[in-house]
Amino acid sequence: MNTASPNTSAPLYEGKAKKVFATANPAEYRVQYKDDATAFNAQKRGSWAGKGAVNNAMTAHLFPLLEQAGVPTHFIEQLSDTEQRVKAVTIVPVEVIVRNVAAGSFCKRLGLEEGEPLARPVVEYCYKSDALGDPLINTDTAVALGWASEEDLARIRELALKVRDFLTPYFEQRGVRLIDFKLEFGKLPSGEIVLADEISPDTCRFWDAQTGERLDKDRFRRDLGGEAEAYAEMLRRVTAQV
Repeated sequence: MNTASPNTSAPLYEGKAKKVFATANPAEYRVQYKDDATAFNAQKRGSWAGKGAVNNAMTAHLFPLLEQAGVPTHFIEQLSDTEQRVKAVTIVPVEVIVRNVAAGSFCKRLGLEEGEPLARPVVEYCYKSDALGDPLINTDTAVALGWASEEDLARIRELALKVRDFLTPYFEQRGVRLIDFKLEFGKLPSGEIVLADEISPDTCRFWDAQTGERLDKDRFRRDLGGEAEAYAEMLRRVTAQV
């Protein structure tokens, strides 16, 4: 791993958990992970030391494995504890949620008990907009408003389910149930759709397979405490040889 010097230039983009910087190569970006945490559309805010480093390390570990499993990604290399180098992409403003088990807003919308298994994976779509709270949409809306084409969305769904098919048994082998997860995709200049953003306790629900203990951002959302310890435990499990 190379050690990146601190980047003092203004970011091209700053989100709730990351900053994106331009580099000398216009085809590449530098991503810096932050320790900040938000929940409920940023109505709740906090932070804890090491959060960004865990999310960076987990993403840097999993994305190359997903590449090997046939999922193209924007990841190039980890640069430091909190930074990585990625391909420059244009983010498709349609977030994808894949659900294996009923939890969170899905239960609230449909009156389900949290933890209820689903007969098949459920794929949902949200419009990526902090100002609007990432509202739930369908694919017709995305096409009608020009956010993505039907071909883009078909490819995104295919890749999202391929991610699920790889990650679900991967985490099972490490004593973790993958309840649900959120993905973002981007387009390369060639038009190719690739997985972007991150895979971490910020974007996934992880439950201990034996105890049901939450090992993700729900600890922050629900004031359970122990966020730093849960994140560190997930990184330990993700990188463990089994």
